[in-house]
Amino acid sequence: MTSQEPGRPASLDDVKGWFPETDQRLFTWFLERQDQLGESGDLVELGSYLGKSAILMGRHLRDGETFTVCDLFDSDASDDPNRAEMARSYATLTRAAFEENYRAFHDRLPEIVQGPTSSILDHVQPESCRFVHVDASHLYEHVRGDIRAAQVMLRPGGVIVCDDYRSEHTPGVSAAVWEAVITGGLRPVCITPMKLYGTWGDSGPVQDDLLNWLEKQEDVWHEVQQVAGRRLVRVKKKRAKKPDKHKEKVRRLEERLAATEESLAETRHLLASVRGSVSFRVGRAVTALPRAMRGGRRR
Repeated sequence: MTSQEPGRPASLDDVKGWFPETDQRLFTWFLERQDQLGESGDLVELGSYLGKSAILMGRHLRDGETFTVCDLFDSDASDDPNRAEMARSYATLTRAAFEENYRAFHDRLPEIVQGPTSSILDHVQPESCRFVHVDASHLYEHVRGDIRAAQVMLRPGGVIVCDDYRSEHTPGVSAAVWEAVITGGLRPVCITPMKLYGTWGDSGPVQDDLLNWLEKQEDVWHEVQQVAGRRLVRVKKKRAKKPDKHKEKVRRLEERLAATEESLAETRHLLASVRGSVSFRVGRAVTALPRAMRGGRRR
């Protein structure tokens, strides 16, 4: 990692982008599992914005592997619909900003293809990859092509991650992703609120391992559903339980009562100590006669 400079991000939280903690943990889990199983291959990201997910992927790049990032960045889009989307959603995206963010965490940049993702197969060999993240255009025709390119690039058992597969503003992504599931042989492994994780290989073993891992995560919720005759794991972050207002009020009252009782006990202890002291007994003896005389006159 490069040394930290003023203004450069110190953590992923400092990098702008949409990459929830649950997906960060799943990316890490999938990539570490591949490492543990000795599954080799390159990494590819189609659409990187300012580098948030690319930075995490780059942490899992091994010697002899290549990480390729493909994005238009600040280049002109090839068609009017894509230009409109770039202007609407990615006006602040520049290659320089991506590179600056990435270099804050890594000494070496990935291989950068600045251009449309439709050109990715000119730069990445078939069946050379183990992990491909698709997060570029939201237009059906483009996403469909990106998914097909991912299928070509992935080795048997490799993992594809598709972003925005269910968002209200990205119906084209949903159409392309579920088309790949229903007619293209893509086997979903799991879904989160933002991403679908799948493979064109056997999804059973990776799902079994994932479920074993999820059982140990106290802050992650999951369930198993069936989609198109196949098992699908649904994953999301657990919601923090709302505090019970009545219980909280009782708890505060109990704390105040305990503090009052403790203070009262200290006062009683202090009073007992004073009464048992020599000075207290002498004082009582000196004032005993005047007290008796005053009592006699009242009678």
